[in-house]
Amino acid sequence: MTTVRVAPRTPVKRLTVLYDAQCSLCVHLRHWLLRQPQLVPLDLVPAASEEAVRRFPGLDHRSTLKEITVIGDAGQVYRSTAAFIVCLWALAEYRAKANWLATPAGLPFARATVLAAAKWRASTAGSGCEGGRCEVPGMPG
Repeated sequence: MTTVRVAPRTPVKRLTVLYDAQCSLCVHLRHWLLRQPQLVPLDLVPAASEEAVRRFPGLDHRSTLKEITVIGDAGQVYRSTAAFIVCLWALAEYRAKANWLATPAGLPFARATVLAAAKWRASTAGSGCEGGRCEVPGMPG
């Protein structure tokens, strides 16, 4: 008989969002996140930066430039769709929506959102970051 041990659940008290500082969409979303009331504090750190490497030495930092990555204060690593959902979960006005997106009914919508963002990023790679300032075209930074 195999015994399964379940690790105790550790509450998340703080999240670090690694974002691509050269991506106009990522920078726009960083600013948006910072303006939202947060239930769980978010630290926003440029992906693959010296700060990110110092904080998370065991992380594959190249991959953090390819997909959104969020790190919990107890070492939890969320990538892609899970990272998107956990960012919303941390926000006061979006927790209920995040809980729904994490369900079988909501997950396809969360995946579609992440895929659409990735497609937009790929189509605008290298644009929108003049002089270190990134903006989404047609939107204030």
